[in-house]
Amino acid sequence: MSDAARDEPGPGIEQEYELSEPPGKVWRALSIPELRERWLPGAALAAPEPVAVTPGREVSYRMREAVPPHVESTVTFRIAPNDTGGTCLRIIHALTDARFAPPTTAAANGNAPVLRAA
Repeated sequence: MSDAARDEPGPGIEQEYELSEPPGKVWRALSIPELRERWLPGAALAAPEPVAVTPGREVSYRMREAVPPHVESTVTFRIAPNDTGGTCLRIIHALTDARFAPPTTAAANGNAPVLRAA
């Protein structure tokens, strides 16, 4: 198994792993709650059900930290078969908490100093 973190800046973390297990087995570990609970406990999730699913390919869960300020994020698991009969697993963990989003609009006055004529 190898892990390669991306060097691109962004609002989250993306990692890729090459697994020797076939995609069907990896998919079951990601999507069946009893199996997922072994490595991603329900206590770490904001809700036990996925927020998005593409069967056999991708599943996303909403997470919430247990301690204040209870930061929210989304973790997405993407799987694809690799050349050796195993699975390429990509994990994308993105911060989705609106409290940490950059402002989308500028202040109405542009925050520029006021100039007055003498």
